[in-house]
Amino acid sequence: MGTKIRNLRKRNRLTMEDLSARCIKIDAESAPSVSYLSMIERGKRIPSEDVLEVIANVFQKNVEWFLDDIPEEDAITPSKGSGGGINGMALEPNFLFSKDILQIAIPEMLSQTGTSGRQFAHLLIRAHQEHHQNHFPDLERAAEEVGLKRLPLSLDDLVAITKHMGLQIKWFRKTPLTVVQEIGTHENNVVTSFFDPPNTIYINQIMKTQPQRLKYNLAVHIGHAVLHDKDGLKNILVTGRNEISPLQAKNTKIQSSGMDAQDILFAWRDFECSFFAGALLCPKVPFRHMLDRNGYEINTAKLAGVSESVAMRRMTAASPYPHWHYFDAYAPGKLKAVYRGNGIPLPWGNMSLVEDPCHHWAVFRKINEASTGSSAQISILNVADEPRIYACESVKVQDLAGNSHVLCSGIDLNPAIAAQGRDAIAIANDLKQACVKGGGSSHIPKNIKKDLMSVAKILNINWVERGIDSDARLICSRGAVCPRSPSCYQQCRER
Repeated sequence: MGTKIRNLRKRNRLTMEDLSARCIKIDAESAPSVSYLSMIERGKRIPSEDVLEVIANVFQKNVEWFLDDIPEEDAITPSKGSGGGINGMALEPNFLFSKDILQIAIPEMLSQTGTSGRQFAHLLIRAHQEHHQNHFPDLERAAEEVGLKRLPLSLDDLVAITKHMGLQIKWFRKTPLTVVQEIGTHENNVVTSFFDPPNTIYINQIMKTQPQRLKYNLAVHIGHAVLHDKDGLKNILVTGRNEISPLQAKNTKIQSSGMDAQDILFAWRDFECSFFAGALLCPKVPFRHMLDRNGYEINTAKLAGVSESVAMRRMTAASPYPHWHYFDAYAPGKLKAVYRGNGIPLPWGNMSLVEDPCHHWAVFRKINEASTGSSAQISILNVADEPRIYACESVKVQDLAGNSHVLCSGIDLNPAIAAQGRDAIAIANDLKQACVKGGGSSHIPKNIKKDLMSVAKILNINWVERGIDSDARLICSRGAVCPRSPSCYQQCRER
């Protein structure tokens, strides 16, 4: 019995603390402590009926399954392979990857595609982030040492941290001309704050009405001070469409198509400070437990005292389930921020503006909806000729410049289905065929709904359950491979 419980826990990537917390959520009186769970898994204790029933509820198993005589393997360890992001593969001929060839080819490629060196550097770093599925323990530890794992951190707490670090805060109403010239802002942008060496943080007065965003700004500047020792770089934060990333300090207005070391340096610092800020405001273990208690609802952001954007991005790092994606989209089809730890293909290009994105993607569909609040969706998308089931939750928000945009957090359900011993590809294919017969969407058949609902309860993500109660939708990453019959794009041409 202990081996079965341990294997289930490992297969679902839960620590003993996670499992104990999940049991407390179901039945606080019968829930086992961490130490008692440890003894059960090692065969030192036999759980009571009530305790076993709670554990069975967490993993959606019958109590009898734990009591039969069918042995389990001694141990199950989740595969640490790159389940998402960019998967490398050996290619021939090797000369194509020689240093000299790449040094010639990369600037030429950037020049022909109109991609700046800094944009390409951000793409490389995002690929690195996706490959590691948002696991950066050094940055987590640095943030925890500063914030002491407190959740939530109040605005007063963050101001106290800045003072302790020898930083002072000043306010401005109009962005200084020197800052505007450095970053080339326009009417859709608002400069929210900037760090002026050696020790001054300047904050826009408008932020006084936006405490959650103000906290994030302070956390980014604290990260710059901690990680980069308050060096001479003018750290500038901007919100709005075509947002200028932080730490862009040298002639950002005029972007070269070449690649130099500063592009990589500044892009990496952008990422470091942003990740640090999220880890400071939402420390991993306390935030994971908060998410678990609240079923990963987006309104958990209010409990943590952060914006929806920070909370949704931190879900991808704090959750024990690694197969996440996150999008931030502006109309009509601009992806400003992207994370794909589950390898989901980018809809319509690499963060570029397109006029005709697949309007069945939840993140783009939500842009054109008048409804408020969040919405859940189950989607089926072919990836490498195999159907995959995705669940996501989307919410429409406004930036400080008054621009509406949609945040979307989602997961790949196939690995969760497979972890329960079910044929994920077969289930996804059956759901896809049901949607094809329905002209592109369909109620989820009862047998599939049962499998998905069981997985949703194990993952403890409420919006997966809400998505299951609605129609599933076929989506595509390119119009040329639209799975609908007739395709959306054929229908548009006919109209």
